[in-house]
Amino acid sequence: MAGDGESFSSDAASDDVKFGFQRPEMYKSDLAGTVDPYDRHVFLCYKSHDSWPSRVEDSETDLLPKLLSGALKARKKDISVKTRLTICEGRDGTELSDGDVLIFPEMIKYRGLKESDVDSFVEDVLVNGKPWASGVQEDLTGSHIFVCAHNNRDRRCGVCGPVLIEKFKEEIELRGLKDQMFVSGCSHIGGHKYAGNLIIFSPDPEGKIAGHWYGYVTPNDVPDVLDQHIEKGEIIERLWRGQMGVYVEAAKKEEEHKLPNGKDLKKSKKNAQENSSHEKKENVTSCCQGVNGISCCRDGSLEEETSKVHGKKELGRLSCWMGKWEQSDVLAAVAVVGAVATVAVAYSFYRRSG
Repeated sequence: MAGDGESFSSDAASDDVKFGFQRPEMYKSDLAGTVDPYDRHVFLCYKSHDSWPSRVEDSETDLLPKLLSGALKARKKDISVKTRLTICEGRDGTELSDGDVLIFPEMIKYRGLKESDVDSFVEDVLVNGKPWASGVQEDLTGSHIFVCAHNNRDRRCGVCGPVLIEKFKEEIELRGLKDQMFVSGCSHIGGHKYAGNLIIFSPDPEGKIAGHWYGYVTPNDVPDVLDQHIEKGEIIERLWRGQMGVYVEAAKKEEEHKLPNGKDLKKSKKNAQENSSHEKKENVTSCCQGVNGISCCRDGSLEEETSKVHGKKELGRLSCWMGKWEQSDVLAAVAVVGAVATVAVAYSFYRRSG
């Protein structure tokens, strides 16, 4: 018996070094930005984490997860928000039982989903956004922590997850918060190399429900998660992977199209073009209502063109007249000079003959 105990302890220590919190890859990767954008998270409560096959949503022996996953994929185009499905633990006699469905950020729960009800549930709740006709909608309260413990999918989560779950439960009980904070193991959420992985759904400082993802979480971090994130609403940046509903790039692009006063740049350009076009139209045509309903309209552009044409004609006439005046003046001057010269020559001959 003693030998068996020593062997188990040795195996646990070996697992911790290879797959647990002592593994060499811990803290080697940047965590921020490792969550794909999405808007809604659906959790299906089903059995326990140590019983899930590697691909529990595709398992032929686990029809409920398979049917719900298939229905979500089939109606993907009909669901208005990007929805993610994860399996969480459901144990009869506890807060969560097999078939219960939790939906975030709506913070609602439906109990006892059956295989025959999957299509109607997806149609009513996820496609049409209405209460499920075959079930009773319940409100969720408090903070909900989901820890990836999917051992058959990846050994790292299988080693780290259960340890974190027990630590959270221990801390929550010590603080007397069992009716305010709830922790459960969940299936693969992506990023096994970041184990321990967890998602927290809790109200932010403004009262909105936000789903925050954390990685590289160890048992020593659990008090900080409870104190800093859940109690104070402050993100633990060194462990933070991302958040449900946040589209950083889209927000940046939107800001690029805004002026300092908050107005939309595209709209401003469009309005400026419309105003310019409107002013041109006003300059082109103006109308007034005459006596007895007779309308007198003037085409501004036509008057302007006519004025230009008339101006050119008058200028041409003036230039022509000036040209003619200069020519006659020159001829007259030449005639006068010629006459004077003739008189001078005649007078010269007269003096000589005398």
